Amino acid sequence: MFKTANAQQTKSTYFPFTTGQTPYIYSVKIEPDEDRFYAEIPSLPGCYSWGYTFEETLKNIKEALELYLEVAAEDGRPIPLDDPYTIKQAPLTIGVIV
Repeated sequence: MFKTANAQQTKSTYFPFTTGQTPYIYSVKIEPDEDRFYAEIPSLPGCYSWGYTFEETLKNIKEALELYLEVAAEDGRPIPLDDPYTIKQAPLTIGVIV
């Protein structure tokens, strides 16, 4: 099971995790699209979502990230990592603890 950390709009992130858990941080792009918002995690092909509000979209992309990583782990695929420079420059990041 994955724990989701809060989205961060600052350059620092705090993850309360225990030994054996690994934090993963990804940059997120959320953009308005007509009457809704569209979100994607550029470093994870196919990991995207949408919502009618910014908050709903953020919640939905967190769920999409959790599912993406869960399926990758179940299939034995390596979990792609976001580039540290990309994370540092990103205005919005989200993280999960595995």
